[in-house]
Amino acid sequence: MSAINITSVNVLDNPSYFINPLQLEIQYECLYPLQHDLEWKLIYVGSPESEKYDQVLDSVLVGPVAPGSYRFVFQADPPNPAQLPQDDIVGVTVMLLTCSYNQQEFMRVGYYVSTDYLEKEYREMESPPNPPLIHKLVRNILADKPRVTRFPIDFDAVSAAPAVKSVEALAAGTTTEMEV
Repeated sequence: MSAINITSVNVLDNPSYFINPLQLEIQYECLYPLQHDLEWKLIYVGSPESEKYDQVLDSVLVGPVAPGSYRFVFQADPPNPAQLPQDDIVGVTVMLLTCSYNQQEFMRVGYYVSTDYLEKEYREMESPPNPPLIHKLVRNILADKPRVTRFPIDFDAVSAAPAVKSVEALAAGTTTEMEV
């Protein structure tokens, strides 16, 4: 049984200019006391070709956490376009929100992110500007269809007894499409 249930993640200021900060309002509940902090991370996948372009936009520690309901706004700077392949800036990518306890990731929420020009004239160009004109780009996080993956972990030895799971379930984690 998980000690933490994510009850809601709302993407704020969406769509927004590419250069604006990303903001997520996160709500969760803690079912029993945890001895250590939760670590939340926001990761921007820079290219489908290589993880070397992924950027951790920010991370925050929250806790120790007592039983109850919590809400906070996680704000992070946008990705650094100088660290992204120029050909991958405009188009579709992924943003990941992760939560870990004791350096064990137990939850990941993935969102598709579409980045394009606001002005129709740039979107319809046969050869769009290269390098992209960053100040004219708008990102749209497809917040209505997140991909949620949960990984079973041991929260604390003194906490509630963990449920028995198959080896396959432990190795793969549990992935679902759902509203958070």
